Amino acid sequence: MLGSPCLLWLLAVTFLVPRAQPLAPQDFEEKEEDETETAWPPLPAVPCDYDHCRHLQVPCKELQRAGPAACLCPGLSSPAQPPDPPRMGEVSIVAEEGRAVVHWCAPFSPVLHYWLLLWDGSEAAQKGPSLNATVRRAELKGLKPGGVYVVCVVAANEAGASRLPEAGREGLEGADIPAFGPCSRFAVPPNPRTLVHAAVGVGTALALLSCAALVWHFCLRDRWGCPRRAVARAAGAL
Repeated sequence: MLGSPCLLWLLAVTFLVPRAQPLAPQDFEEKEEDETETAWPPLPAVPCDYDHCRHLQVPCKELQRAGPAACLCPGLSSPAQPPDPPRMGEVSIVAEEGRAVVHWCAPFSPVLHYWLLLWDGSEAAQKGPSLNATVRRAELKGLKPGGVYVVCVVAANEAGASRLPEAGREGLEGADIPAFGPCSRFAVPPNPRTLVHAAVGVGTALALLSCAALVWHFCLRDRWGCPRRAVARAAGAL
């Protein structure tokens, strides 16, 4: 009697419970495809926050390493070649202080340092100090009021320095400077204080001359009398 329930239980387990079927290689491939379909797509690469004309601009390679996601840097020429000429920007003149602030944009080339060249009408150019590759602005001091100058920015790396236009080499005589090149010609206006002093001097001189003329006129009238009164007296006597 005890064996009958056990026998019935074994028969039920054998015929009623479904057996586990082994997984085929196709099943694994289907699972892998499902996982790849649900994975997030990679984020698109965006340009780095790099501006060729920004003063103290961090190099683009450092921006790539410091950013949370990959970014794209602008293409550069080979470091085995001298850099292309920078592009000269605005030249802000402060006539009262005899100085000017020069702005420029970096070329699409590897640059180690910059320097400025200044012509003041003489054949020899004045060379400024070396500036690191992050600099995009420099100051010129000691400019004379009313003077005309030519300033050029030069970029350099281990292969050499950027080229200058013929205008920079010839000085100011017959210079033809490109609009978007590395050089710029500018003129320093007269100092406003000098103009004010000159205007005050001219006004004072005119006032003194007017006073002298009036004094001379009254002195002559007191000495010789008024010509109209003399004519009137002569007519009355007649």
